[in-house]
Amino acid sequence: MYKNVSSLYPKVARVLELGPHPYVLSRWLFLRLLGIVYFVAFLSFWLQLPGLIGSDGILPVGRFLEMADTNFGSRAYWLVPSLAWLDSSDAFLKFLALGGTLLSILLILGFLTVPVLVILWVFYLSLVNAGQYFMSFQWDNLLLETGFLAIFLAPIQVLPRLSRESPPSSEVIWLYRFILFRLMFSSGIGKLTSGDPTWRNFTALDFHYYTQPLPNPVAWYIYQLPEWFHKLSVGFMFFAELIIPFFIFAPRRLRFVAGAGIILLQVLIALTGNYAFFNLLTIALCVLLFDDAFLKRFLPSKIKDSIDVRQLTNRLTHKALYKRIGLAILALIILFLGLIQLGTVVIGSQNLPIVFRQAFLWVSPFRVVNNYGLFRVMTTSRPEIIIEGSNDGENWLEYEFKYKPGDRKRPLPWVAPHQPRLDWQMWFAALGNSQNNPWFVNLVVRILQGSPDVLRLFEKNPFPSAPPRYLRAELYEYRFTNFDTKRTTGDWWQRELIGTYFYPISLNGD
Repeated sequence: MYKNVSSLYPKVARVLELGPHPYVLSRWLFLRLLGIVYFVAFLSFWLQLPGLIGSDGILPVGRFLEMADTNFGSRAYWLVPSLAWLDSSDAFLKFLALGGTLLSILLILGFLTVPVLVILWVFYLSLVNAGQYFMSFQWDNLLLETGFLAIFLAPIQVLPRLSRESPPSSEVIWLYRFILFRLMFSSGIGKLTSGDPTWRNFTALDFHYYTQPLPNPVAWYIYQLPEWFHKLSVGFMFFAELIIPFFIFAPRRLRFVAGAGIILLQVLIALTGNYAFFNLLTIALCVLLFDDAFLKRFLPSKIKDSIDVRQLTNRLTHKALYKRIGLAILALIILFLGLIQLGTVVIGSQNLPIVFRQAFLWVSPFRVVNNYGLFRVMTTSRPEIIIEGSNDGENWLEYEFKYKPGDRKRPLPWVAPHQPRLDWQMWFAALGNSQNNPWFVNLVVRILQGSPDVLRLFEKNPFPSAPPRYLRAELYEYRFTNFDTKRTTGDWWQRELIGTYFYPISLNGD
């Protein structure tokens, strides 16, 4: 039987062959970039963790897990996989975040690569599932999906020895290409299947630059450009998200075009908005589209000369065969789940067989395959929540967030790859109401209680000595100013009061 398998496998494997050029340098660069992304993600969350999910934060993890246990019993451990079940104290949560930050440095340096990747994935999965609303972003899922697969991509080594590394598995390289394809194509096709008229008539970017969650200064200037420029930009975006992704599976030179096109799109997005580590992570995925022969042209000579790609071979031993068969099984499972994900975007989940939907939902808590599709529906206005406090119910003072719009004269921020998660969540909250965002009520209560951890998430606390007696939230519509207004007033924003988001409340019941 073994002889039959060993004779058939090379024929099957040739379908997945990556060509004559290995991907050792590609993997080396990719893993360093992944380490940087992990470092940023863990450190960014560690800085905000107490105010977001700590015991005195907006959504304490301990309370969340108690509710999950009450509602789901033993199933809760599967639905919310997290080390926080062992200990939900602030100290342990900080240990996960800070430990992940430090381990990311080991990944960047190349020490104990596989064990470090396993721990990083478990730690980040634990924080994402414990983070509730504040860790529900697509790039969090993308990092977990990418990080999980990296466990099977990385070389098994204690010390970094690039010259002795064997080429990575072709199955895993193809799975990474599939992730990149799903990410890009889902984002493009989702804009069309959503039925949003602004995407179909190419006017979406007339609104995007000022309605996106955290605009930066470049977004203000790009917004001032003529409409033809914005329509041309939408055309390039659709080309990059709907056409270029198919080049990912094309021959070598077209694959390079795909990598360059997607990287260009990510650079342009990063220049005009603050999207945490999303752009860097997507660029890291693009690295695996370029083989060693291409990358060696750009790497420093010291690294280039340390490895002779011609000497790297992938001998098929008995042990290697079983390993590759295992990887092939993993690839088939992920391919199956990924096709389900694409199906939900293209034809809708309701049109898929129920067994497919159940299979996808069964593994979804572990986030090894995820749904993607940024800005499927373009927001055409910018409602903004302004929180105000008062001691007499007559004179109200505004709380200023660190990065989200508030003060009309404050310069637009450069904050990526850091993600201020409360500021981001306030953008989503403004698109709905307080009844649909129960965490916002918790935020109001914590401010009235004077929680130091929560107040540290703000740039300006107008009541530094003691919390106010009353708190409310007004809703304004914000829009970029033009050159003339900015020149005369210095304002980046203009705003208009459109209503009350949260009526005055007091802990004293007044």
